[in-house]
Amino acid sequence: MARAFIIVLDSVGIGGAPDADKFFNGDTPDTGANTLAHIAGACAAGDAEEGRSGPLLVPNLARIGLKSAVKLSSGDDTAGLPDAERGLWGAATEVSPGKDTPSGHWELAGVPVPWDWTYFPDANPTFPLELTSEVARLAGTDGILGNCHASGTEIIARLGEEHIRTGWPICYTSADSVFQIAAHEEYFGLERLLDLCRGLAPTLHGMKVGRVIARPFVGEPLAFERTGNRRDFAIATPSPTLCDWVQGAGRHVSGVGKIGDIFSMRGIDEVRKGDDATLMEHLLDIMAEASDGTFTFANFVEFDSLYGHRRDVSGYALALEWFDTQMPRIEAAMRPGDLVLFTADHGNDPTWIGTDHTRERVPVLGLGVGAKPIGQVAFVDVAASVAAHLGVPSQGPGRSFL
Repeated sequence: MARAFIIVLDSVGIGGAPDADKFFNGDTPDTGANTLAHIAGACAAGDAEEGRSGPLLVPNLARIGLKSAVKLSSGDDTAGLPDAERGLWGAATEVSPGKDTPSGHWELAGVPVPWDWTYFPDANPTFPLELTSEVARLAGTDGILGNCHASGTEIIARLGEEHIRTGWPICYTSADSVFQIAAHEEYFGLERLLDLCRGLAPTLHGMKVGRVIARPFVGEPLAFERTGNRRDFAIATPSPTLCDWVQGAGRHVSGVGKIGDIFSMRGIDEVRKGDDATLMEHLLDIMAEASDGTFTFANFVEFDSLYGHRRDVSGYALALEWFDTQMPRIEAAMRPGDLVLFTADHGNDPTWIGTDHTRERVPVLGLGVGAKPIGQVAFVDVAASVAAHLGVPSQGPGRSFL
């Protein structure tokens, strides 16, 4: 019996979204954003030389169709990348009304978002008084800090010392439908932060805010650092996803990275976490251990969290090149009959204005089914294809491209 793996390279978009003009970074529409192509172009032009040098070197992803997928999606020929030699390749288009993590992952798992998310205005203060009062009540404090749109690393550098002095949690948001709370693991307490986010989540979810995110950090003033103990408290999916379909058929479902948080552990039997290097080892361990008929859903987040939002082109390129070096290990861990799909959940073009996600199509690259161009597909077709491969009934609107 076959096994299936979906591996999400978080935010590695390939441009070409037909509705990009309806999504914005500040006042600038996302029309023309293209995460992969613009990184490759910057590398070819010598504009991504910090920690690396020269053209973008991702030969293993390119050989299974990365360049071809970019060209199909946006028409960009992606200078310096070789053409496809084998593998399944295509480009997927999202229909959910958001360019965020839950929307992308849910739709890849067969469930488009049926509602409009709530976003907080880019104003100061950004949150309504009744919400900040509830945060303070749950935290046992007289108030909160932040109350604005901000970069997570910037706001802890700016307010971390005051947070330690007052004990007030640092609350902020972005262009995504999120409410983020940063707190020091020692001075505030990690479990206290998680309890605060857990207690606040039902209120935010009732407002159709997608996630409450715990952002713990450590260190002292001028040297604060976020830790790997981030936790997302996501709103529940409106209907069963691919994870539920597979689990309901009596199969084991593994999550790697933040998958358990994104799906509120619905349909997930086990989760393994860590930084991306650790997650790669977890993925390879699962590929060595998992029995026939199982499904593994993995997310590698650092493309997005460390480099996309920070508009770090060199760092993003280096992360792509690192992942590409791991591809032979993934392929060597495959068994006959396995299907491995590489995709993304949205874009985050580090050459674009602002610091937020960009509305883009995403690549769908596959190993295990031979050379197979699949053309333009929908996000939900990924779920239908995995279900078909595993012999599990699909309950969503997608159609298998296998």
